Amino acid sequence: MSKAPTKPPYALTIASSDSSGGAGIQADLKTMTRFGVYGGSVIVSTTAQNTQGVDSTHVLPPAEIRAQYKSIIEDIDIDVIKLGMLATAEAIETVDDCLTEYNGPVVIDPVMVATSGDRLLAEDAIDAYTDLFAHATLLTPNADETEALTGVWPDTAGARERAAEQFFTWGVDAVLFKGGHVRDDADTVQDILITADAGTQLTVTGDRVETAHTHGSGCTLASGIAARLAHGVDVETAVTDGVNFVQTALQNAATVGSNGSVNHLVELAEDTEYSS
Repeated sequence: MSKAPTKPPYALTIASSDSSGGAGIQADLKTMTRFGVYGGSVIVSTTAQNTQGVDSTHVLPPAEIRAQYKSIIEDIDIDVIKLGMLATAEAIETVDDCLTEYNGPVVIDPVMVATSGDRLLAEDAIDAYTDLFAHATLLTPNADETEALTGVWPDTAGARERAAEQFFTWGVDAVLFKGGHVRDDADTVQDILITADAGTQLTVTGDRVETAHTHGSGCTLASGIAARLAHGVDVETAVTDGVNFVQTALQNAATVGSNGSVNHLVELAEDTEYSS
C-alpha cells in the first residue's frame, strides 16, 4: 500500500556550482536534505575547483539565470531562498531583479573569496550588493567580507555595531557576524547575531575546531540556517541550529581530497528535531 504524497518545505539556492562537491550549490543541497528540506537550485556559474583551489569560473548569461528562476516560481511554492556565490555585478543585478516579487525569507552569504584564497567575486561587483541586501532577512558575512563591504573589521562589539548599522541602512533585517576569521589564536569562536529592530540577540560560542578541512563551511552554514527558516522557526533558532551543525560537520570532517571538507553526511544530533 503506497503512502500519500508529502509536501516538504522547499528551499531554493541561487549560487554557483562546486565541481568537487564541498561548497556551493552541492553543499547547499546536501545540507538542505540533511535538515529535511527539498532543495532546488538556480545555477549562476560553474566552477572547476577542488579542495585546493579554484581553477576556472564560467558565469551563465543573465537570461539563463532568469529563465531558471522563472521556471521554478511558475510551478513551485518557495519557503526560503539562499543566495551564495553570484560572481559578477551583472549576475547580482539579475538576481536582485528576480527577487522583486518574492516576499519570503532570504539568507544571503556574500561570497567573495574561497577558503583557498581564490577570488570568487569580481572587483566591480561589491557595490552591486547594496541593492540586493534590501531582500535580506539574514546576512552571513565573515570578517573579511564585512570589512570589504563596510570598511569595518568586526573584532569588537563597537565595530560590529557600526558594521551592522551600515548593513541595516542597505535594508538588511539581521546580520550574523561569523567569528571564524577573528582572533585565530582563540580557543573559542563566537558567532553574533544582531537584528535591526532589537540589537544583539544571540551569541553562539563554540570550541574552535583545529582542522584544515573547512572547505564549504560558509555555504553549509547559510544553507543550514535557510533550511531551518523553511521549517518556520525564528531566526535565533535557525542560527543556533545552523552553527551547531557546522561545528559538528567540522569536528567530523570528510577527508576528501588534499585539504578535505566539512562533512555534510554527519549525523544530526537529533534527526527528528529538524523534521518539523
